[in-house]
Amino acid sequence: MTNQNVIISDPRSGFDSSLLSFSPAVPGPLPQPGRFIAVPAKKSFKNIESTDATRITALLDSMRASSPTRRSSETENLKSWIVHHPSALNMFDEIINSSKGKQIVVFLDYDGTLSPIVDDPDKAFMTSEMREAVKNTSKYFATAIVSGRCRAKVFNFVKLSELYYAGSHGMDIKAPVKGRNYRKGNNQTVLCQPAREFLPMISEVYKSLVEKTKSIPGAKVENNKFCLSVHFRRVEEKRWTELAEQVKSVTKEYPRLRLTQGRKVLEIRPSIKWDKGNALEFLLESLGYANSNDVLPIYIGDDRTDEDAFKVLRDRGQGFGILVSKSPKETNATYSLQEPLEVMSFLNRLVEWKQSSLQQKYQKK
Repeated sequence: MTNQNVIISDPRSGFDSSLLSFSPAVPGPLPQPGRFIAVPAKKSFKNIESTDATRITALLDSMRASSPTRRSSETENLKSWIVHHPSALNMFDEIINSSKGKQIVVFLDYDGTLSPIVDDPDKAFMTSEMREAVKNTSKYFATAIVSGRCRAKVFNFVKLSELYYAGSHGMDIKAPVKGRNYRKGNNQTVLCQPAREFLPMISEVYKSLVEKTKSIPGAKVENNKFCLSVHFRRVEEKRWTELAEQVKSVTKEYPRLRLTQGRKVLEIRPSIKWDKGNALEFLLESLGYANSNDVLPIYIGDDRTDEDAFKVLRDRGQGFGILVSKSPKETNATYSLQEPLEVMSFLNRLVEWKQSSLQQKYQKK
């Protein structure tokens, strides 16, 4: 079983590079910020563990499923799907009514949520208008970016120091370095890195994948520090089998890593029980909302990996997941938005509502 690591730094003294390691323990409630309990990696239908032809076929099917072709019946299917996952913009008043007496906390994926999905992942830039919307949101609500990207890379895209950042699918979490302090707990800046011991292995696998996939035009391997992404958005579909085989030939040598599949991307991650859902819970606890009824988390994301966070909210019976998608998808989210432009509109409405509420409160005094 894998030991997990959490680093705590105090902004008054600067970053403390000392590493606190904790022994594995039995599964239990989410630990306090600054602690981590290791548990066996959960089994998932997305995990791909075999190297035989059947598993390669399953991987290809999964890759194709993430890139569906448009069908003539899609409009009708979408109408039916919207009934069960209505627009968060249309249901905005209902969401706000649910927030009475509670503090809203906003969680945002990056790619496909704050920025459009693009062929070159290095060019997934958010608009200045979106940045302003996120910045304004963080003035009134604790706001976190939860992404599969490397935390530093996401920060370079967003460029807002007021936010919480959870990179590498939540395996690298950092609190704001400036801005309003929303936390009800201590004044420490929390940095959680439960997969720190995997760093040498991830670096080694990255080099192997770059070498293995360099003969496949369009393939791009991205090092997200605690995980790896093999993007195939620009790879011709006839080369997907070859790409899948190359990736599997590398990962089969590393049983402590797991291969999962997202939106036009293959993800290689440490086999620990930690995902965006765990990151969401960790952040809520860091904010002082552990087992609290006075918080309303809102998580907005577009990919399979965001489903872990949606499921946490559904299981808690607290807060709302909002899926960003133009196509019907099986999801644990409650509401939907179709594209980043609608995400921006939703965030702007949140800000306008909060400003109006504060103004009304002020006028009554």
